[in-house]
Amino acid sequence: MILPIRAFGDPVLRKVGKDIDKDYPELQELIDNMFETMYSANGIGLAAPQIGLDIRLFVIDVTPLAEDEDYEDIKDELAEFKKVFINAQILEESGEEWKFNEGCLSIPDVREDVKRKGTIVIEYYDENFVKHTETFSDIRARVIQHEYDHIEGILFTDHLSALKKKLVKGKLAKISQGDVNIGYKMRFPK
Repeated sequence: MILPIRAFGDPVLRKVGKDIDKDYPELQELIDNMFETMYSANGIGLAAPQIGLDIRLFVIDVTPLAEDEDYEDIKDELAEFKKVFINAQILEESGEEWKFNEGCLSIPDVREDVKRKGTIVIEYYDENFVKHTETFSDIRARVIQHEYDHIEGILFTDHLSALKKKLVKGKLAKISQGDVNIGYKMRFPK
C-alpha cells in the first residue's frame, strides 16, 4: 500500500525514533509498504518518520544508481544495495567531508549541497532481526546518513549554513502549507 509522505513542518519529522522489537505489529507489511511508497515517489530511501511513525526504521534501495555513469567504479556494489535498517546506530563517521546535492521526499523541490563524512560504521538489525555491524563509504554512506538523520529527528536542511537556511525558508513554508506541486501522495501539517 502506498502511504502518504509527511511534509516538512509535520512534528513527527522532529521526533527521535524509538527502538522496536521483532514483535512489532505487522512489521513485514510495514516494510513492504515503505518500499512501495518510496518507489512510487521515485526515492532511494525512506524513513518511518516520513510516513508518520516515530520508530527507528528506514529502507534504502540505491540499485537504480548502478546505471548512472557517475558511479561506474562501484556499480556492482550499488546493483545489490537494497536494505532494511532497524534500530540503527551509527558508531563512527570518518574520512573527509564531501559535498553532495541532497533532496528529500518530505521536502519536495528543495535541493542543496550538504557536507557529510565519507565513511560510516553502523550497527543495525535487518528485517529478520539479524544484527549487523558494517562499514559503508561513497554514495551508500551518504544515503544511510540522510535516512539515519530522519530517525534522529534531523532533516538535511538542518545541515545548511545560516544563509542557505534563510534562502530556502520561503520554500519550506510553502511546502508545510501544501503549496507545492508533487507527483506522489503527501500529508501536510494542519
